[in-house]
Amino acid sequence: MRGWGAFGVHQPALEEFPFHAWSTLVARHSRNPHVRAIHHIDPRGSERFRETIGAYLRTARGVQCALDQIIVVSGSQQALDITARVLLDPGDEVWVEDPGYSLERNLLIAAGCDLIPVPVDREGMVVSEGVRRGGKARAAFVTPSHQYPLGSTMSASRRIQLLNWAQNAGAWIVEDDYDSEFRYESLPVASLHGLDINERVIYIGTFSKVLFPSLRLGYLVVPRDLADRFVAVRYSMDIFPAYLHQEVLADFINEGHFGRHIRKMRQIYKERRTALIESIDRRFGAGFEVHGAEAGMHLAMTLPEGFSDCEIAARAAKERLWLWPLTPSYVKEQARPGFILGFGSTAAEHMDRAVETMHAAITAG
Repeated sequence: MRGWGAFGVHQPALEEFPFHAWSTLVARHSRNPHVRAIHHIDPRGSERFRETIGAYLRTARGVQCALDQIIVVSGSQQALDITARVLLDPGDEVWVEDPGYSLERNLLIAAGCDLIPVPVDREGMVVSEGVRRGGKARAAFVTPSHQYPLGSTMSASRRIQLLNWAQNAGAWIVEDDYDSEFRYESLPVASLHGLDINERVIYIGTFSKVLFPSLRLGYLVVPRDLADRFVAVRYSMDIFPAYLHQEVLADFINEGHFGRHIRKMRQIYKERRTALIESIDRRFGAGFEVHGAEAGMHLAMTLPEGFSDCEIAARAAKERLWLWPLTPSYVKEQARPGFILGFGSTAAEHMDRAVETMHAAITAG
């Protein structure tokens, strides 16, 4: 197995990345950079890169936006930070998915927000429960395309409910679309932003997860009437994003390398996901359930009651298995023991051995 070990979350198949094409573009822009990439300062980021992002979002995600609504950021975490600074004040109530993304929760807690955990089922966030618990919340933070960590896709009816709530409550929806490029049983699902006719959705996307983690390039699509406020906060943080990799990635996309890479990886990840599911089915019995395997680069596996996923994860780490325990992802709902299993960095032919080692770690206690 390659990389840091099996099952690491958000670890892509780095050995499949077209580094030759990428390095050629890096060398091209390093030897002969455009003047605008050296002298022009715009807190939104490179205009050419933002034009490329806009064209990609229109065709791939159904996001309709003007150039000045797109802001380049250093990954989705910075996008969340900027969004919280613009939209929220200490004491504001915000909906978060339960279970959900712990780094997002930590950021909102640091901003002084009052978190309202909203349960998640097979149709995504249970909007009616969010309304019951905090109908006057200021914002809802959601991962509708592939919920993190359980992997469900928000149904059409829930999306409409959420948009209607935001419009009626004067609230905002923050859509984190972190790995929507990979869907295995159907065509990609259109973004929540694409259904929004009232400009209540702030859309977050990233290239870091689908290409390689250290790239640290993401973007925000913000409502027109908030654009100046987002730009002001972006400027106050670090003035503007570095331009080199923006220019490189613009060419990488426009010359077709990105599209070819995504199509290739979609097939490879599908094979790895299938190998993981089949291995789990062979080695585990009743009470061990797989969730959210239809999309993305991870799935969740829940365990029967009585297991400690944190203790098992500590044992597994000694065997170079990165089992991310599920229980810390919960806030209020009854935590289900289990693991978030990334399958991107483990070859299909190595998956059964990794699952065998995981089975031994789970049953060793």
